[in-house]
Amino acid sequence: MAELCTDDTGPVAVIGCGTLGASWAALFLAHGLDVAAHDPAPDFVDRLGPAVARAREQLAELGLTGDGRLTHHARLADAVSGARFVQENAPEDEGVKRAVLAEIDGHAAPGILVASSTSAMLRSALVADCATPERVIVAHPFHPPHLVPLVEIVAGDDAVAVRAASFYAGLGRRPVILRREMPGHIANRLASALYREAVHLVAEGVASVADIDAALCNGPGLRWAAMGPHMTYHLGGGAGGIRHYLDHLGASQERRWASLGTPGLDADVKARIVAGVEAEAAGRTFSELEARRDRALLEILKARIEVAGDAS
Repeated sequence: MAELCTDDTGPVAVIGCGTLGASWAALFLAHGLDVAAHDPAPDFVDRLGPAVARAREQLAELGLTGDGRLTHHARLADAVSGARFVQENAPEDEGVKRAVLAEIDGHAAPGILVASSTSAMLRSALVADCATPERVIVAHPFHPPHLVPLVEIVAGDDAVAVRAASFYAGLGRRPVILRREMPGHIANRLASALYREAVHLVAEGVASVADIDAALCNGPGLRWAAMGPHMTYHLGGGAGGIRHYLDHLGASQERRWASLGTPGLDADVKARIVAGVEAEAAGRTFSELEARRDRALLEILKARIEVAGDAS
């Protein structure tokens, strides 16, 4: 296998500059990295600038004010040539991603890491047409990646995974490495399991969409922002920790698991969810809701930074 590296001099190539690509680009720029952007859409330059500017304003609130330079490239080859790292964000379509990754692999300098922002696809399928698949990884962010730290990494080699994790950690991200590939990786599988039960509760008429959302945000969601489910239940076990919890309350977990639903998204259920979400939105536009989400994420991130500082 060729030695894999990240050149310290070239730009980061961002291939695919929709919402996700713009968020990545802003993060790289705010850390002082130059960005070479490419998207096949003819108006991508006009769309990318304002999106990056909005994200950079948010990052400035977190103290990230790097002066990376953004360049735009009509040809993928020009964006990738000389890049130190490549972040691909093509549409979530296996055929499209396979073709784009193969083209990137053909133009990127030897050893440069190529990362795909796929939310659910298997790396083994995406790299099928690449000449040097060992340098192509999955690096799945949670949206928006300039604010949400998680990056899920799937690589064909442990050393490659570690190198990629080091790159993202240097950008203030929290990389997690999958030991084997799995559809949906880790976080989306957890989110899908929870959403399945949220849909089941709607389908069974247990509560309104707004109250189901409120139950999560005002209960376990607050704890999960601080620690994951295993550690949360470890604390729930008192002095005996997770062992005590599993020995004494594990059976109650199993009873709840047995009662969880397996709903379908038929026309009636979809209509009830849509109506419930519209009621919860209470007339607020998509942009207003997005801004509310981002503001909440910023305040949570600031609180986490303050807690970390207090502990140091």
